[in-house]
Amino acid sequence: MVFLSEFKPGKVSLPLLFNWRVLQMIMWLIGFFILWCLFFYPSLGELLFWNILIPIAPILLVLLPGVWRNVCPLATTNLLPRHFNLSKRKKLTFKQIGILNLIGVVFLYLIIPLRHAIFNNCGVATGILILLMVAIGTFAGFFYEWKSVWCSGLCPVHPVEKLYGENVLFTVINAHCDSCINCVTPCPDSTPNIKSTSTTKTKSHKLAAILITGGLPGFIWGWFHVPDSPKIEYLSKILSVFTLPFSGLAFTLIIYYILETVINKINDRTGKHNLQKKLTSIFAATAVSCYYWYRIPSLFGYGIFKNDGLLINLQTRHLGMLLTTANLLTTFFFFYWFLFRKANKKSWTKRPAVSSKQINAYYK
Repeated sequence: MVFLSEFKPGKVSLPLLFNWRVLQMIMWLIGFFILWCLFFYPSLGELLFWNILIPIAPILLVLLPGVWRNVCPLATTNLLPRHFNLSKRKKLTFKQIGILNLIGVVFLYLIIPLRHAIFNNCGVATGILILLMVAIGTFAGFFYEWKSVWCSGLCPVHPVEKLYGENVLFTVINAHCDSCINCVTPCPDSTPNIKSTSTTKTKSHKLAAILITGGLPGFIWGWFHVPDSPKIEYLSKILSVFTLPFSGLAFTLIIYYILETVINKINDRTGKHNLQKKLTSIFAATAVSCYYWYRIPSLFGYGIFKNDGLLINLQTRHLGMLLTTANLLTTFFFFYWFLFRKANKKSWTKRPAVSSKQINAYYK
């Protein structure tokens, strides 16, 4: 049970909230434009979505996940039923939220390899995928409280948010939830230094945490060693794009599981849990560093597969040494950020004032 002492009510000034609403609208229009391009100008839409928006996302989730949670166009759309009081405002059980978290992780691991087979070369397919996620999230929004089903449950980006967002740069206001109804425990937006392993009380929570923390570094490595396939004629070719990512996932997952088992025995003996936190941080730093190690060169034509993930072709500029330096700097930065930067005990967003409904429930 969450006690009222854990709530830190915060009042938001109307001008500040208005600024966030404007920013949400701008981001929603940008998202709509990208979606429109995916259907009518697929090449441009793919470039904007996969080679500009997505490469920016990991560093944003490391530094300021609260900003993304506030302005994500998908979240803005999915939360409209709640903002306009059209939601039945049901609450999920702790077990149900764990199941949704696990489905979100599985969804992530199934969708990303299909980029090579389908989405990277078919803007319409990417657009349909986005619309499907909008439909699921918005439909859920008519029945369930705030961010419980999609933003803190089914969304495939959310597991990565929790893995990367453990030590944010600073806290921003919560520009969606006007009151705290305690719809998710612990609330990812309001819990200081939340990690992917912060909630492991059910089997679903535990499995989701292990899969995303231990598996993501190897999964990313494997994904970058698979080329895009412009034409997929057989089911076997579609399935082949999963081989290396899942092999990498299994490899680092086994390493993580072994290390976690050893650490748990040490924790039981000493009563300290710092090693477990460090292990999670090491795997988070490895995952995001691995992503940019391969992604930065590929944006400029220096990737393993020259035209995959290309933003601007700069091969004739002989920038290999410069890009290697950029890779080393980003790797150094992420390991510093996760392992050596002092934890500041900040949450992604400021918890809004507790709702009267929650107060009444507490005193019953």
